[in-house]
Amino acid sequence: MARGRRAQSASAKGSTRTGAAKLGEGIGSSGATSRPTLSTSRPTLSTSRPTLSTSRPTLSTSRPTLASKKPEATKEWTALLALLSDPARLRVLRALESHELSVGEISKGLQMPQSTASRHIKPLFDAQFVSRRMEGTTSLYRADAASLALLPEDVRALWNLTRLRLEGSPQSDDDDARLAAVLATRQTSTAGFFGRVGGEWDSIRRTLFGESIGSGAVLGLLDSTWVVADIGCGTGEVSARIAPYVGRVIAIDRESAMIDAARHRLSGARNVEFRRGDVMHLPLKDGTLDAAVAMLLLHHIADPSAAVVEIARTLKSGGRLLVIDMVEHARSEYRATMSHQHLGFSNRQAQEWARASEMRIDRWHRISPETTAQGPGLFGALLTKV
Repeated sequence: MARGRRAQSASAKGSTRTGAAKLGEGIGSSGATSRPTLSTSRPTLSTSRPTLSTSRPTLSTSRPTLASKKPEATKEWTALLALLSDPARLRVLRALESHELSVGEISKGLQMPQSTASRHIKPLFDAQFVSRRMEGTTSLYRADAASLALLPEDVRALWNLTRLRLEGSPQSDDDDARLAAVLATRQTSTAGFFGRVGGEWDSIRRTLFGESIGSGAVLGLLDSTWVVADIGCGTGEVSARIAPYVGRVIAIDRESAMIDAARHRLSGARNVEFRRGDVMHLPLKDGTLDAAVAMLLLHHIADPSAAVVEIARTLKSGGRLLVIDMVEHARSEYRATMSHQHLGFSNRQAQEWARASEMRIDRWHRISPETTAQGPGLFGALLTKV
């Protein structure tokens, strides 16, 4: 009996386990088939994300377009700044804005080699700052209003600002004077002999009559009784010019070598006296001179005003001082190469000399420059002792 109950109990437990197992298998089977349904929905969500990400390249592709334009604009503007950064090229452009000029005329007016003038004109022409027209075989260039009007507004504004900075400088004034002299050679008659020879007349005249034609006749206006000092006489060029037309010339220089050269040059002149001395302490008594000349002297003197005061001491009442020297310029290398103390002088400075020496300045004028001259422009100032 007991064994029969244990067997029934074991059989019941076994059937229970078998049923549980089957139930477990059924649940497991049912659970497994439902989970794939949930998992398959996730790819649906994930597949939507690439749709969002594909829009980003559309935004990014627009950026290179903007970025590529900025370097191009910056490069063009930098090139323009470089074009207008060369002082010599600015002088050329300024000249061409005022006049229509050939390369040769620019070369003479601005004192630069023709190759240099051509090198500066080319980029200005390429950038449409200047226009060109042909007259026979000659190219004439001009930066007129019509040419400049073609430039963008900001480019014109840059040039206008640059030009304003150039106006009134010693270099610009010197350029203007030389260009005026160059243009003056164009003025020719249209008929007869002078119409045919035109600009060649000066050359013909020099060939026939020499470089200093007429100067002797003009110097004949000097008073033949005057005593005139050539102060800082150098090799005696001024003394040689005036000696035939005045009573006596006193040639003064502080360098013995210069005095020796002047003596040699004027060995045949009987009315020239040579004295060694400094302009700050002239070897002359008060009121000795009717006139004095100081040519290319004062730019070597540390205190030009004091030198003029000393010269005034030696003049008679009504005596005259003629100063010939360089106008203001920017050639600073002259300080080192030729010991210049000053880079030229202005009319205002000459007025200061007159006040300091109690003289009257009667005239200050630019001397018309030789178109072949390589140095700065010159001025003449006439002062009278009152």
